[in-house]
Amino acid sequence: MIDKLIDAMVSLTDLMDEETAKLSRGPWFPELPEIAEAKLRLTGRIDAEVARLRRESETWSEELTDEQREQLTEASRALRDASTLNADILARQIEISVDMMAAIAAEAQRLTGKRNKVYGSTGMVAGREDPAPISVNARL
Repeated sequence: MIDKLIDAMVSLTDLMDEETAKLSRGPWFPELPEIAEAKLRLTGRIDAEVARLRRESETWSEELTDEQREQLTEASRALRDASTLNADILARQIEISVDMMAAIAAEAQRLTGKRNKVYGSTGMVAGREDPAPISVNARL
């Protein structure tokens, strides 16, 4: 009854563990887009299985045997733990990327000297810094 659901949850857990391990070694690896697509597919399959179970019986979770309930509980816990670790490392990767882009923008600003002086109608001189254009022309 819930074998497909548990199978999808275990597969998603394993995939997240693999992604977390690879991301902890470096910010990029060639399989990253494929893993992201597979995670989306597995998440969709989990949603579809839960929807199917609800269509078949509103009380499907109450109809589980003790063994099925234990398997589902264990799969849910493992998925939660893997998701937490995966979310943490992805958040760190995003923060690093944002910091890196800010550092690049600051260096470009410094190198291009996009500083302007504006003379006001009262004779005051005000400084203004325009943002330096940033363009990343690389295929990752």
